Amino acid sequence: MTTLRSMDLREDDLTGPEISSLLDAHLAEMRSLSPPHQVFALDLEGLRAHDVTVWTAWSEDGDLLGCGGIKDLGGGDGEVKAMHTLQRHRGRGVARAILDHVVREARARGMRRLLLETGAAEAYSGARRLYGRSGFVPRGPFGDYPDTPFSAFMELALDGPDAGD
Repeated sequence: MTTLRSMDLREDDLTGPEISSLLDAHLAEMRSLSPPHQVFALDLEGLRAHDVTVWTAWSEDGDLLGCGGIKDLGGGDGEVKAMHTLQRHRGRGVARAILDHVVREARARGMRRLLLETGAAEAYSGARRLYGRSGFVPRGPFGDYPDTPFSAFMELALDGPDAGD
């Protein structure tokens, strides 16, 4: 697959049928890859919370490519949420563009670090590689996440000498 020449990233109000369908696909994929009690992806209503912002990526032809978001955890921390690229657009730089945008937004909002939880299974290795290439490093659980072998936790410092870009 070739990298997309351009895409439009926009804050999404999560009311359109395209994003609803994408998020349904995201949850279905997460449920197919992880035990039921180990799926922590937010549903549509959870993503509509006041402390969550979601951006969507669109092709120049108007196709929805993927999404990603940030949840403000307070105290200078943010959490990467809802990272998903539609299967037919994977390998074209969509997730990287969305993640880069999320990181820029977190910095612009004055956040000091970004945290994330993703799966530990082989099926999630591509996501973990993407996060690692973006400067995220492994860490232990945070917030209410349980410490289980099904989850991998990472963080990115956004300020100070170790801040990634």
